[in-house]
Amino acid sequence: MENRTQLKSLFDNRNFLSIKRSLKKILKYFGPAFVISVAYIDPGNFATNISGGSIFNYHLIWVILWSNIMAIFLQIMSAKLGIATGHNLPEMCGLIFKRKVNWFLWIAAELAAMATDLAEFLGGTLGLYLLFHIPLVYAGLLTGVITFIIVYLEKYGQKIVEMVIFVLVSVISLSYAFELFLAKPDWGKVFFHTIVPSIPNGEALLIAVGILGATVMPHVIYLHSQLVQYRNTGMTIEEKKEHLKMEKLDIIVAMNIAFIINAAMLIVSAAVFYKNGMVVESIEEAHMSLKPLLGPLSSWAFGIALLASGLSSSAVSTMAGQTIMKGFVGLNIPLNLRRLITMMPALIIISLGIDPIKTLIISQVILSLELPMAIIPMLIITSQKKFMGEFVNKPIEKITGVIVTLVIITLNGLLLYFTFAGMA
Repeated sequence: MENRTQLKSLFDNRNFLSIKRSLKKILKYFGPAFVISVAYIDPGNFATNISGGSIFNYHLIWVILWSNIMAIFLQIMSAKLGIATGHNLPEMCGLIFKRKVNWFLWIAAELAAMATDLAEFLGGTLGLYLLFHIPLVYAGLLTGVITFIIVYLEKYGQKIVEMVIFVLVSVISLSYAFELFLAKPDWGKVFFHTIVPSIPNGEALLIAVGILGATVMPHVIYLHSQLVQYRNTGMTIEEKKEHLKMEKLDIIVAMNIAFIINAAMLIVSAAVFYKNGMVVESIEEAHMSLKPLLGPLSSWAFGIALLASGLSSSAVSTMAGQTIMKGFVGLNIPLNLRRLITMMPALIIISLGIDPIKTLIISQVILSLELPMAIIPMLIITSQKKFMGEFVNKPIEKITGVIVTLVIITLNGLLLYFTFAGMA
């Protein structure tokens, strides 16, 4: 009996040590995808999800799910490129394509990074304004300062920045968990519309295109291939395979958290605004409307989530800008100056008090035009064995890549058409 007890104790200890080692290995590689996931819960997502929920109830949750599935595929491709080649996507373009092509890709990518920063800065600025009533000009400058501090922490190691971003993502998650608790949605309808696609009418198609077509951001396709380099030094092929395996797990966990947050935005909007017959089409309206419907704590939770989203996504887009600036054409500009150049257009526009709605529309157009210029070179490179070796895309990955690219390009084309039709 005593021997059996000892054996059981030894078995339990071995199990515990095995779990501890596995957890330690997972945590070693976790981080890059959480940084990337911020782009999928940025202030632009707040606007489209709130609008979709308030007008069409729970009908468009499936759109968020399929957007997330496509995004997971593209982020895995980006991470794989970085791990296999030891270079980020802009650097690989610089090595492979002609100089004229790279100058074109670089200019387009820079415009996209600046346009993204603009949208994210406006979100952070609006968060500070709604929570603390700081005038927009000063809120914009404060957003710039905080963003610069976050990206400057990279000096002390990428892991520090990853931890800061993880905390901000956690704040968004907790804020929306609280909102869900107060909103009391119809979970049966939530589950049904997550699984079963439905487009009630033409206006719903427009919002669905806005959600789907604008979900995948070009700047994080560039950035992910850079972030994996922090853990990618001096590795054998087998170690790289293990790295990619762990990074896939990182991506699946982080991106599904982003999916849950995005879905929560739409669900809360449906459960609160649609239920009360209110059409809410802006972030400011949502913040103001939550207070009388769910109480002041709800509007505070919303404002905190928006602020965390704006600050974290501003930092991520600035990091992407510094990666892009060096990679394509090898510009040796000091790191802090690269960061400031990426941030400057957003700070200038906010300081001048230019109409934020028109600015956001223009930034969306730029992002829609740039997206194929990030996806297509990435799929070309990852499909060639001479660059990827054993990590080259399999036939199923090539086919999936073509389908995802065509869907995203088509949806972004529709988004551009609707945008210009609306501006006309």
